[in-house]
Amino acid sequence: GADLSGADLTDADLRDADLSRANLSNANLSDANLIGANLSKANLERANLYKADLSGAYLYKADLSGANLTETNLSDANLSWAYLSDTDLTETNLSRANLRWADLRDVDLRGANLSGADLYGAHLSGANLHQAILHDADLNWADLRGADLNGADMSGANLFRADLSGADMSGADLSGANLRAADLKGAD
Repeated sequence: GADLSGADLTDADLRDADLSRANLSNANLSDANLIGANLSKANLERANLYKADLSGAYLYKADLSGANLTETNLSDANLSWAYLSDTDLTETNLSRANLRWADLRDVDLRGANLSGADLYGAHLSGANLHQAILHDADLNWADLRGADLNGADMSGANLFRADLSGADMSGADLSGANLRAADLKGAD
């Protein structure tokens, strides 16, 4: 892939671009248009994607560790198996996103919209999901150990076999949620 590490791509129109396997580490992609872009296996470590539009983008196995994705639009994006550890996803739109088996350990998802998102088997241990919207999200087999779900909207969410041990769920809306076989040891 292309080497665009450290590049300033602010406001760039990269709609439907093929950036698979590209090195975009430390790149500035704030306000960029990446609708439908192919970023599979791309290196986006510590990249700035503030308010970028990645709706419908393909980020399979992409490395977004330490990236700034605050207020980014990732609706309908495919982030399956993506590495997002220590990423800032505050107020990000991840509605209907595919996050199956994604590594979201210690991410900041405060106020993020994950309604209808597929988080099957996702690793969310230690994640901050305070006030996040997880309405109708699929968290089947997800690892939410020690996660902050304080005030989260989890109505209608599927938490079958999810590990919620030690999670803070105070004030969370669990109406209509499936908690069958979920591990709730030490959860508030």
